[in-house]
Amino acid sequence: MSRILAFWRSTLGKKVVMGITGLIMIVWLVLHMAGNLQAFAGAEKLNGYAALLHGPAHELLLLSRVILLAALILHVVAATQLTVMSRKARPVQYAKQVPQASTVASQTLRWGGVLILVFLVYHLSHFTWGTAHPDFVEGNVYHNLVVGFRDPLIVVFYLIALIAVGLHVYHGTWASLRSLGVARPSPNPRHRPIALVIALIVWLGMSVIPVAVWFGWLK
Repeated sequence: MSRILAFWRSTLGKKVVMGITGLIMIVWLVLHMAGNLQAFAGAEKLNGYAALLHGPAHELLLLSRVILLAALILHVVAATQLTVMSRKARPVQYAKQVPQASTVASQTLRWGGVLILVFLVYHLSHFTWGTAHPDFVEGNVYHNLVVGFRDPLIVVFYLIALIAVGLHVYHGTWASLRSLGVARPSPNPRHRPIALVIALIVWLGMSVIPVAVWFGWLK
């Protein structure tokens, strides 16, 4: 137990935890996206999928949510503590210099993470709990989806938040592999193209639904 605590308290330990939890959340995002895209197959298909998750596969759904919640908490705590440790180690900021391996995703990581947390709470209130939904119908996921995206302001908010999600996935994918020792640090990591493809798939796959409702392709 003492070794686990010592590992957690170290910078390396926190980066490894962030890497593992980040990959868990990325896998969940891909699965969540794939499930939602069934909306294009019609209301019966999407509602049938939702019924499966809340019926025969309910225990598996609960387990996945527990794992996801634990991963999210550990990820946020590790990220916050790493930020505090970094600031304590370097109380005086250097002159403005952008590291060779710096990207828009890495530069916007912190505020993007905050936006994603705000978005997550709203998204759950919108489509899971129904408290922020104008006409939530329990079990009718297709209806909730279409009605929930009729407001252009909500669509715009989702699209902005999903840009942050895409940037986070991009940076998180290659940074996680580096933290876990799968790839070595480099100004031009070879696995960045893979991270870019995954990020684009997640961003496009999740953004297309609110856009489709907005333009009347889903109704």
